[in-house]
Amino acid sequence: MRTIGLIGGMSWESTAVYYREANELVRDRLGGLNSAKLVLASLNFHEISELQRAAEWQRAGEILAEAARGLEAAGAEIILICTNTMHLLIDQVQAAVTAPVLHIGDVAAEAVLEREIGRVALLGTAFTMEKAFYRERIEAHGIEVLVPRESDRATIHRAIFEELAVGVVSEDTRSAFREIIERLVADGAEGILLGCTEIELLIGDGDSPVPVFPTAQLHIAAAVDWALAE
Repeated sequence: MRTIGLIGGMSWESTAVYYREANELVRDRLGGLNSAKLVLASLNFHEISELQRAAEWQRAGEILAEAARGLEAAGAEIILICTNTMHLLIDQVQAAVTAPVLHIGDVAAEAVLEREIGRVALLGTAFTMEKAFYRERIEAHGIEVLVPRESDRATIHRAIFEELAVGVVSEDTRSAFREIIERLVADGAEGILLGCTEIELLIGDGDSPVPVFPTAQLHIAAAVDWALAE
């Protein structure tokens, strides 16, 4: 079994999903007392979120790159950035290490294509929905990407930072997300891409009339497949 490195803490609520899912998948695959070989760099999300708001992406990238170097020095053989938004900086992180950095967007796109879906709606932070880096990564796989209207983007972004990232799961917010999803489906979305790891704490298959793609779960499953491959 090879060692997976996690750059987490952004937020720790969703990083906990990565840790739990990795260990459950390894246990289910290998049985007994087997668990995943993991090393974790857990960052201070307050610091990162302040850099996001100030658009100081270069400095944020330096912090993630330093974390990646530490993971590799600790034995990580593949590295995951446990947040969709910070894949904006994946090139800077990859340049700092020789271990592969697995792109969450590529993993998500592969799952969409397996379902033979050609058009998805993207839910995420405002950075992920509005900047081109994530949409273009998905579109490079031949998938059309829709984003919510401006007011809905604001609702989603607020829920991520003011509720989900601090452990608040609200039924009112779940209802609001369901309404947003219904509008996107009416606009032609054939699947819903949960392009923020925290959204998986709120939304699942039962909240959407079309397939939902939980990027964090897909990301760690792909890493476990790699770690257990002969």
